[in-house]
Formats: sequence, C-alpha cells, structure tokens
Amino acid sequence: MNNSTDFSRRAFIAGGLVTAGLSAAHAAEKPPAIQGFNETDAGKVSKAAWKPVSDRKIKVGIVGYGLCQFGAHFGFQNHPNVEVVAASDLFPDRCAKLAKIVGAKKTYASCEEMFEKDKEIEAVFIATDAPSHARLCIAGLKRGLHMCSAVPAVFGDDQLELADELLATVKKTGLIYALFETSAFHADNYAMHQIYKAGGFGKLMYSEGEYYHYGDPVKIPGSYKNWRNGLPPQWYPTHSNAYYTCVTQGSFTSVSCMGMASIQPRRDPAKNVYKNPYGTEVALFRTSEGGMSRMVVGWDMPGISGEQGRVYGQKASFVSRYSGKVDITKVNIAKPPLPPGMPSGGHGGAHGYLTDDFINAILLKRQPRVDVACALNTTVPGIIAHQSAMKDGETLKIPQYAL
Repeated sequence: MNNSTDFSRRAFIAGGLVTAGLSAAHAAEKPPAIQGFNETDAGKVSKAAWKPVSDRKIKVGIVGYGLCQFGAHFGFQNHPNVEVVAASDLFPDRCAKLAKIVGAKKTYASCEEMFEKDKEIEAVFIATDAPSHARLCIAGLKRGLHMCSAVPAVFGDDQLELADELLATVKKTGLIYALFETSAFHADNYAMHQIYKAGGFGKLMYSEGEYYHYGDPVKIPGSYKNWRNGLPPQWYPTHSNAYYTCVTQGSFTSVSCMGMASIQPRRDPAKNVYKNPYGTEVALFRTSEGGMSRMVVGWDMPGISGEQGRVYGQKASFVSRYSGKVDITKVNIAKPPLPPGMPSGGHGGAHGYLTDDFINAILLKRQPRVDVACALNTTVPGIIAHQSAMKDGETLKIPQYAL
C-alpha cells in the first residue's frame, strides 16, 4: 500500500449524474441534481475478478421514489443475485416509474399492502420519507423479511422507543437489517476501517466528521408531509457520525452540542413543527474508547458542501491519507470488486457497495457493514445531540445498542 494515497474529497468528485446501469428512460428523466449523486469515484478498488458467493437470486421489493429517487439509485436491478419483483410508492405515477426502472412486474399502493399481499418477496429496501423508516422496517422484519433502509434509522425524540423495538426485533427474528449509510463506503472511511481493524491507529483519541449541505434560504425542498421543513440538523447525523462509528464499530456515550440561530427564513422555529431554530449543530461526543469526536451537520453555511472526516489515533492519524509509524503495507484498503454491470453509484461510489453488502449478508448469513447496532449507534446520538443543543449544550448521556 502506498501510504501517501490521497483520499481528499477531490478524489471523489466525478462529473455527471449517476445514471450508469439505469434504463435509458430513467436517464432521460434527468433526476434533480442532488448533492452526492455526482460523486461516483469509488476510490481504490481491487483489480481481482468478482466471484459470486451463490447462484441464488433474492426476490426484492423496493419502496419509495420521492425527491431523491433512492429506490432506483442503489442498483438492486443490476445485481446478479437479485430479482426485483415488486415496487411501491404512495403516488401512482412515481410507483409506475419506479417499477419500470427496476423491472418490477408487480406494484402496490403502499408498503403495507406489499407486506400483506406479496408472498414472493424475501427482502425489501425502504427508500421512503425518513419518519417512516423504522416503523416500516420493524413491520417487514415481523413479516419475515430481510430489511434495509435509507438513513436515518430512526427519526427524532418520538422514535427513541422504536430504536429499542428495532433492535429487539432484529434479535428475535434473526433476520438481516442494514442501514444504507453512504459514508461507510466512502474510500477514505473504508480505508480507515480496514486500518483500524488491523491495529494501525490504536484507540482513536479524536475524530471529526462533517455533513455540509447548504439549502436554499427560503425554498423548502419537496418532502412527504413536509418532514424536511425545519428539520433539526442532528436528526440527520449519520453521514458525519459514520466517521467514528463505521470506522471503529464503537459508539458515543455522551454529548454536548451547540447551535446558532439561523438567519434563513425557512429555519424560523415558529414556522416548523419541530420548533427548531438551528441550521447547523456542532456536537462534541465522548466515545466508547474514552476519546472525543466533533461531529457537525450544517445546512445554512453557503460555500461548503460534502461529507468528510478525519481520525487521530494513539499510533497514527488519517487526514486525507494515512500518517503514522505503523507498517500497514499488508492492510488491504481496496474495496472488493462489484459484480459486472453493477455501478458503484453516487456518494463516493457507495450506492452499489451498500446493496452488494446487504445481499451478501443474506446469502452468507453474516452481519452487514452497517448492522442494526451500528445503525442505531450512528443515528440516536444525533437525536440526543439536538436535545443538548436545545438545552444550551448541557451534557447528556446516550443510549447504547449492541447485538
């Protein structure tokens, strides 16, 4: 391994929308330009030939084709071990488009209808509004289905009980649950994880993660029942928090978080159901290793964008590249090859890898990269962080989750 390999965000930017592997009809639709979708450079990938782990095809249902059109963007329709058999969206036109793109012959008016009526599906991808992720995943698991969802795993204070239920349901059923947290398969995060497992950092003393996504000061992006309007930044914390939790598989134990009232009209706390005044929140976490993490979610700072992070360990650090005195030349930081015809996709070439990881977890009966414990240890700390911010930085304890 070349220890000077550059993992800066420049290495991740690639032109064009992520339409590889999708149908020509989908490409012609010109999906909205959304941050992260054009970052299709997967980074260092093994040159070895892809080898299937099974010849079995998992029958998959996909739910959700809203603003981000995530239902079609993670490449289930391109995976050789997948047959997409069903699609659903609450809006009939979206449902029809999703079904056409992913090749699903059956459509359902709701996810609940799919769960009730479809006896063929074995696994379901939930790409719906954030408030529905946990509820639908729990229902699917109870129906006997393997489940994966877009981020976050749970949504806000009212869903802390659902976090406990989601973990308990996965344990009880023994089924696979995966959170599609894209930062986990960014080239730098993946490399950090491989090096960490090999002991190349020792314990992490300090880590940083940032999710910067500037939004229009006035215009509110489309969302089901306006769930994005006034959304507390740390309720959507996984892209930044993953720069600790997905590197180490550890957790955050306590937090002090601060915010500054936003000048954007759309952030007026009197005009959103969350009564949230903040467009940016900065959290300082204590980690399960005894170290510290500074994690930022910022939506009202113009001129900056992206998901990124750095780690500083007892033996070495990773800031754009690995720097330390530990010999890591034998550590394999290259992502495994994807199946032929399977695009790596957007968000740093993460989309295809999350799907491949989920399908292989089912086939090999192993846990995925972002399993239920990691998902909750990545999501819930943000909910507690926002509570802290609303209490002017009061230090609060964070629930812990483990399989």
